[in-house]
Amino acid sequence: MNTQEQYWKYSLVTIIVILGVVLFIEFTPFFGGILGAFTIYILVRRHMLYLIEVKRLKRSYVALLILGEATLCFLIPLSLAVWLFVHKLQHLNFDIDSYIQSIEQFSGMIEDKIGYNLLDRNNLSSVASSLPKIGQMLVGSISSFTINIFMLIFVLYFMVIGGRQMEAYIFDLLPFSNRNKHEVLHEINILVKSNAIGIPLLAFAQGIVALIGYFLFKAPDPVLYGFLTCVATIIPIVGTGLVWAPLVLYMGLSGHWGNALGLLAYALLVISNVDNFIRFILQKKLADTHPLITIFGVIIGLSLFGFIGVIFGPLLLSIFLLCVDMFKKEYIDRRNHTADGVLIIEKKEK
Repeated sequence: MNTQEQYWKYSLVTIIVILGVVLFIEFTPFFGGILGAFTIYILVRRHMLYLIEVKRLKRSYVALLILGEATLCFLIPLSLAVWLFVHKLQHLNFDIDSYIQSIEQFSGMIEDKIGYNLLDRNNLSSVASSLPKIGQMLVGSISSFTINIFMLIFVLYFMVIGGRQMEAYIFDLLPFSNRNKHEVLHEINILVKSNAIGIPLLAFAQGIVALIGYFLFKAPDPVLYGFLTCVATIIPIVGTGLVWAPLVLYMGLSGHWGNALGLLAYALLVISNVDNFIRFILQKKLADTHPLITIFGVIIGLSLFGFIGVIFGPLLLSIFLLCVDMFKKEYIDRRNHTADGVLIIEKKEK
């Protein structure tokens, strides 16, 4: 390669990198929809190829059929759950006097124990100033969710239209040997399916189990707290404790100590262990992902991609570790093996 060709090559690489960074930044608000389309494509890929290659249907018809299936099976249930949650919050009947009395009692207990007044004017001002921010965050999240739903449908349509041609193009661009390309794509396929199926199943199971406990121990508004418990399963480490722990505390401060202690025991023995039981079953059926990869992956994914990050955070971390392992096998281990071989030959010659 002469100097001019090198100049063309590295100039083109520079342009690609600069434009790629700019596009990456501009497309950040739409990552949820793009990654969601990628997830659904992997889930429906086998069905899509069957319709196109076996049934010989037109790609445009298959794309519309896949979009209909995705809307009925994924998007409508998810949108309905969000709408029901918002509707429930709007019509929630707050007993203001009861809440104020409970807060005052709780504040008095804290002040007696550690001498800190939760109802101090500065604390109340801080809480009041944060309420508009919380409202703006909720409104922004709902708007972002709606936009990303449309982005998902749009991107998924053209991914189905592209089909194997799109896959072949991406396969050629991957900077690995053919063997490593297949290994990376297999890892992506397994992890996406595992998380896309396992996380909703785990959330639903824990939500149902928690809902039963809330009804048994007469928690206030059990359906709402059951839904919140379902959502809280995606949060690493603390998980469902973010919902049932404050609920137990509130029930106790409201004077219902019997039900509060019963719910606490139920949460520790049943709700928390459903997580481990479901994960044990899924690891045998799907990907056997290390718990640390799941925990740190979800933390990273939520900050990078939002809700869809619960799927792609662990995937991102797994692919990173897979690339490190490939580098070790391809260059470090091979180099050490070659060096050992040369050393043995030199010893024999001596």
